[in-house]
Amino acid sequence: MSQPFRPNRIALLGAPVEIGASQLGTLMGPDAMRTAGLKPLLEELGFAVEDHGNLAPPKNPMSHDAVPANAKHYREIQAYVQALSAKAHVLAASGALPIFIGGDHSLSMGSVNGVARHWHAQGRELFVLWLDAHADYNTPETTITGNMHGMSAAFLCGEPGLDGLLGEEPRASITTDRLDLFGIRSIDKLEKELVKQRGISLIDMRQIDEFGVGVLIRRVIDRVKARNGVLHVSLDVDFLDPITAPGVGTMVHGGATYREAHLIMEVLHDSGLMCSLDVVELNPFLDERGRTARVMVELVGSLFGQQITDRPTPTNAIIPAE
Repeated sequence: MSQPFRPNRIALLGAPVEIGASQLGTLMGPDAMRTAGLKPLLEELGFAVEDHGNLAPPKNPMSHDAVPANAKHYREIQAYVQALSAKAHVLAASGALPIFIGGDHSLSMGSVNGVARHWHAQGRELFVLWLDAHADYNTPETTITGNMHGMSAAFLCGEPGLDGLLGEEPRASITTDRLDLFGIRSIDKLEKELVKQRGISLIDMRQIDEFGVGVLIRRVIDRVKARNGVLHVSLDVDFLDPITAPGVGTMVHGGATYREAHLIMEVLHDSGLMCSLDVVELNPFLDERGRTARVMVELVGSLFGQQITDRPTPTNAIIPAE
């Protein structure tokens, strides 16, 4: 049975990378989340919150590998990923729960790698819950667009094609049975074939419609608990239906509703498994008067224990230490 992770400190880190996506604007995502009240909300919930500002990567990555074909802005993203992996490792090792605010989804290649390094050293398996409209399991060989935010999950599972991305930063890949793609409703042909070959768990919107998010998210949680694992949650704005969250550049209709998303956050909080979090792809340039930023802050609140009524708190919930 998994031991719960009970932090009383949260470390915020902005990762304003935008060139991994097809539309500019996620550069403004971290500051939009701050403006929407992320830090005060977490403090109201009893956490000590350390805001480490926005990551400024080195101008030149510490690597001299060949630039892969079909990987746009490789060098610039490489610099971000290397710097973010190193910083994520430091933050995870500090005992705080890191929240990485994006920025496009390419940032997860660094954030998850750094966190995985820490937990591997602790002898615990890191699982990744990928809440997204897209599988993001392309490689330079399978990609149609060349946009690197669509290669993040594949990179984390050790797929070839971006082998020099981390330079001298240690690579801590996860096995494919520790990745859960959840809420998927858009996937490329070759990407779909690769996901099937690897046997990766993929919950699409039809399954959510048929069985409900409560049943399906508890299946993920039960598998993590059975292996004494911890869970990194990577939350893409486009997981939600654009009616609820329009501030995203990769809009796909038919996503999770506001209440479905909150239920997932609430059940994850009760599980006591989450050790780190990405919030990615918020594009304030495409938003409606800060609406999406506020929604994402509300979801993070539910993930950290905000509730309307005083329900009995499960014994494995994340509770700030006194």
